[in-house]
Amino acid sequence: MLQTAFWIAGPTASGKSQIAFRLAEIVDGEIISVDSMQLYRGMDIGTAKPLRNERALVPHHMIDVAEIDESYDAARFRRKALQAAVDILNRGRKIIFCGGTGLYFQALIHGVGKGPPSDPNVRDVLEAKPIEALVKEIKLHDPKAAAVIDLKNKRRLVRALEVLHLTGESFTSFKSDWKNNSVVDASQFWVLEHPSQMLRKRIDERVDDMMKAGWVDETQRLIERGFKDTPTASQAIGYREIICHLDGKMPLDETIQLIKTKTWQYAKRQRTWFRHQIKSRPINCEIDRPDHAIQEILRSLN
Repeated sequence: MLQTAFWIAGPTASGKSQIAFRLAEIVDGEIISVDSMQLYRGMDIGTAKPLRNERALVPHHMIDVAEIDESYDAARFRRKALQAAVDILNRGRKIIFCGGTGLYFQALIHGVGKGPPSDPNVRDVLEAKPIEALVKEIKLHDPKAAAVIDLKNKRRLVRALEVLHLTGESFTSFKSDWKNNSVVDASQFWVLEHPSQMLRKRIDERVDDMMKAGWVDETQRLIERGFKDTPTASQAIGYREIICHLDGKMPLDETIQLIKTKTWQYAKRQRTWFRHQIKSRPINCEIDRPDHAIQEILRSLN
């Protein structure tokens, strides 16, 4: 049981990284990113990775650990993240988990199901299909899974159908061991909550800042490395819209607005997930000051 972990979660653009960074400085901690896209090298601007100077001051883990064409599922993430946690403890420092990927948080706290290992032959066939075909197939052949997974997440659809093809069993039948299998102490699990109008404004401003920082150029460099042909591209909000722009299918101003809309929709799904899937403590961020949130976290320790 890991007794010294802090957990900072919340929707995109809620200020998680800034709060985790300041908390790490105060408690002599190291940060483990719980973000399914910050894993990938080269996806820097669009995933809002911590700046290199911040990572030099406070060690960050589970960032830049995979190439864009690699498959990185919850089980693999859990193994690597928990090993990083053990290493941090062995150095006598505090662990701070920080991110917004609910599935990875759940994997860390409750473990993962015992589904079959991935089969590249089956997976390649599924990944080649459009997402609409995958949704139709899973609704027809595994309605239980269709009712509980995110049907807009192609990676999850592919995995659910892969399990179905390999075993003949519903994807949900392999998830029975997610409960009552706690392997880390999650009593200090904090979720940042903003009024909707404030959070949407933060999202819009961050997208604008990312564009100014060179997000389009970053996407072009990734395309030159084969990004368009990877499942990562189809899951990464913002990148897929910029790809459409670079393909001449959408003007830049419409692209920017679409990214803002898609990001806001994703943030709403994140808020709903954290409210209902994880036992947590809310931090009201109506007062938009990181120090306010940190003080609330530290007061709970006394």
